[in-house]
Amino acid sequence: MPADEPVLLAEDRDGVRTLTLNRPHRKNAINPELWIALRDALVAAADDRHVRALVITGAGGAFCSGADISAPDDAHPVHKLRRLTDVALALHEFPMPTIAKVTGVAVGAGWNLALGCDLVVATPESTFSQIFSKRGLSLDLGGSWLLPKLVGLQQAKRLTLLAEIIDAEEAQALNLVTWVVSEQEIDEFVTELGERLASGPAIALAQSKALLNEGADRTLRDAVANEARAQIANFATVDAAEAYAAFAEKREPSFTGRWAVPRSEQTDA
Repeated sequence: MPADEPVLLAEDRDGVRTLTLNRPHRKNAINPELWIALRDALVAAADDRHVRALVITGAGGAFCSGADISAPDDAHPVHKLRRLTDVALALHEFPMPTIAKVTGVAVGAGWNLALGCDLVVATPESTFSQIFSKRGLSLDLGGSWLLPKLVGLQQAKRLTLLAEIIDAEEAQALNLVTWVVSEQEIDEFVTELGERLASGPAIALAQSKALLNEGADRTLRDAVANEARAQIANFATVDAAEAYAAFAEKREPSFTGRWAVPRSEQTDA
């Protein structure tokens, strides 16, 4: 790859931002530069009101072969791991829906990067592994939190301790992949999926995503209190009224996420 080629590509289309890991010569293994670029891109996208959905994918027929442990890096391990922590948290707390578009390998931190997304689309040729134990390492990038929640403790231990390579069919059976789509169709499928999410009610989708993430660790009392808080935020947008109107008029709603309270009724309190 040319030295001046960016390690991360960003493209916007109809409210969907696609971030492409761009180190195909290393199967998109993430070096220090790419960790920082990915964190910065996630933070920037979260603050961009025009971004209504996010896709993460890899260049050159691979998603991500994990952290590039061969890359020169004299930083203290504390600082190295902080880069991973920053990315894991930025992705988990990203307000809009996120999609992992997985072609080829998703290994180690690369697989956990995909699992950190809300939805995962893979091809039949995609392969997955929690490779860490074969490298003398333990889980990172949130894998110790994500895996048990998605597959249960016993299967999480199996995938982690044995570091087996599994295919997309088994990953889907374990609830680690949302859809398996042919290599010829995955581009169109993910584009359409991103458009569907981007055309939805942005505030309501963000509230629902946060409720689901938070609800996994809360009591029912906490969950219903959070749901009430979220609905208040939803009713403060024009989207709720637009949805009701569209239903009555038998048409598709047009969601904007705009604040519903007239400026004359707002106060500085």
